[in-house]
Amino acid sequence: MMSGTVVQVSMGPGGVPNHPVASAHVTETGLEGDRFRFPDVHGVPGQAVLILTEAALQELKADGFPLFAGAMGENLTVRGIGRGEIKPGQLWRVGGEVVLEITRRRSPCKTLDVYGELLRGRIYDEMAKRNDPASPVWGLSGVYARVITGGHVKPGDTMTLTG
Repeated sequence: MMSGTVVQVSMGPGGVPNHPVASAHVTETGLEGDRFRFPDVHGVPGQAVLILTEAALQELKADGFPLFAGAMGENLTVRGIGRGEIKPGQLWRVGGEVVLEITRRRSPCKTLDVYGELLRGRIYDEMAKRNDPASPVWGLSGVYARVITGGHVKPGDTMTLTG
């Protein structure tokens, strides 16, 4: 069974970066208290939670981008799961309560240009645009999830593939 660990739970006032919090309550529209610069894109049921692997962050940092957990606006930064292993249609349990269904990859927007205009090109290609997990850059931009079962999340929670 594939699993990893939540290393950071993040939210913010809108835009990037998101900032670490000790815990959060997850609802159908995302983390309670999280704000969005573009609420018609983020916080809708199919894009309620943004997940990014620590492996993706490390890869982008190695390319010279000044990133850190929460920098890309993700809500959950996870360790121990490869960036290519989280795919649409999967169900993941986070902690004891929360169940998330992966819906799609995150489309890179101009908001990320604060980390360099080349970042969007590095994390996005035609295959990723088609939501194809076979893309060589799959997972570098993060993935969105729908909330199937809400509850609380915190750093240290296990994130386990359940279906």
